[in-house]
Amino acid sequence: MRQAGRYMAEYRALRAEHTLLEICKTPELAVQVTLQPIEKLGVDAAILFSDLLVPLTPLGIDFDFVQGEGPQISNPIRSESDIDALKSVEPRESLAFTLETIRLLRKELSVPLIGFAGAPFTLASYAIEGGPSKNFEKTKALMYENPSAWHRLAEKLCICVTDYLVAQVEAGAQAVQLFDSWVGALAPSDYRELAAPYTRRILDALGSHGVPRIVFGTGTTGLLQELKPGADVVGLDWRVDLDRGWEMLGSDVAVQGNLDPLALFAPRDVLLAKADAVLERAALRPGHIFNLGHGILPTTPVENVTALVAHVHQATSSN
Repeated sequence: MRQAGRYMAEYRALRAEHTLLEICKTPELAVQVTLQPIEKLGVDAAILFSDLLVPLTPLGIDFDFVQGEGPQISNPIRSESDIDALKSVEPRESLAFTLETIRLLRKELSVPLIGFAGAPFTLASYAIEGGPSKNFEKTKALMYENPSAWHRLAEKLCICVTDYLVAQVEAGAQAVQLFDSWVGALAPSDYRELAAPYTRRILDALGSHGVPRIVFGTGTTGLLQELKPGADVVGLDWRVDLDRGWEMLGSDVAVQGNLDPLALFAPRDVLLAKADAVLERAALRPGHIFNLGHGILPTTPVENVTALVAHVHQATSSN
């Protein structure tokens, strides 16, 4: 979960010279950042370094990152005409830098590479709100007041994300993760009607490409069974006990998770005990991917991350 980032001195040094978008759009830099946690932490797979919002630019939605505030959209969607004006995206052209990053990484990596993209609801929420949001007022207003316009927007994003992930697999990604980071803001009935059909279409389209499909959102305890269709792996955040979440999903799907990222700030013995609690709930069942329950935070002590990885490896090595 967000392997690279500001908690690593090597990443901060690179960010002192380059913006986040410059790194995303420069394959050699994106490769360098992707490799940093592999070399330092010894994790079992690499997560492509990019950003969820990268596909918005070729659609015609301009954004940048404002320090301390996160992504800001300069031309947020405010009308049906804004939706109708969105462009078609050919990722092999307009997102070629990401695909080249994947090809270069496959030559360097000795562990599997995970590609990713944002799900339509999450991408739409950024595009409509103009940036991060706590309550998603504008997004839900569009969904409720003009569902036909919402569906046109979700359709365009669905096509873009599907093509983007297929292109990542063609370039060499060995698994793909669909992040619906903010979907926990939706009521289950709204998710089923307004978001799930598009997530399912993306996952189904990837089914014939022979790579594991991971889906993840935060605050999704009430949506887990809705997230499952089409997924090989469902990510669990830390708000549900792992065994309980897995029971809700069923034994025919793998799970990823779900240590609270804030546990990495705890004293070492407390951190490792919390990791053991996650492993105990997994009970060595096949299909558990130990991970955080959301992204690693920028101020996380890197030595605790290294200790966590080593501890999980040791705890599971004899089984």
